[in-house]
Amino acid sequence: MSDLIHKRYIVHPYKFNMWLAITSMVMAFAAFTSAYVVKKGDVNVWNTIQLPRIFITSTIVIVVSSVFMHLAYVSFKTNRISLYRGFIILTFICGASFLTLQIQGWSQLLASGVDLGSNVSNSFVYVITGAHFLHVVGGVVALFVFSIMAFTKYKISNNDVKPSKNSLVSVEIMMTYWHFVDILWVYLYFFLILNN
Repeated sequence: MSDLIHKRYIVHPYKFNMWLAITSMVMAFAAFTSAYVVKKGDVNVWNTIQLPRIFITSTIVIVVSSVFMHLAYVSFKTNRISLYRGFIILTFICGASFLTLQIQGWSQLLASGVDLGSNVSNSFVYVITGAHFLHVVGGVVALFVFSIMAFTKYKISNNDVKPSKNSLVSVEIMMTYWHFVDILWVYLYFFLILNN
């Protein structure tokens, strides 16, 4: 009986590793935003940067992608593989769209004279949004792999097949990571607006 109780509360090692990674990423971005606030009070000349309106669109897109990711997980968990396929592909498309919109946003910043080296405030905006961009790239690559696996690994017969426990853990980890980069971007976006 005690063994059953013990096993019930053991965290899957992959989930544990993901939460460790998320904790380290939170600390890194907390350091970035703290340094931003400190440097802003230190520097004599601090440019006020008007973030491109396209960043509003990218914010909406990544929030919608998080909804699709959650629906993909629920579909997978309830063995509705055909629905899972659709939602995971929609998540991937939204993730790739977010990256495209971010690049367009940077292009608009450069066109308006906000380049990387002209002022420390400019550098912070590019470093913070660029670091997040790289984390989303990793997520989009993973979503691409999950999208391929949705059609190659999980076959549909007359009844949807039941995925293995390890497969469910993998999709749950993907969902956790994707929700994290979504929440992180929303935080960073409002941080940059409020602390400009």
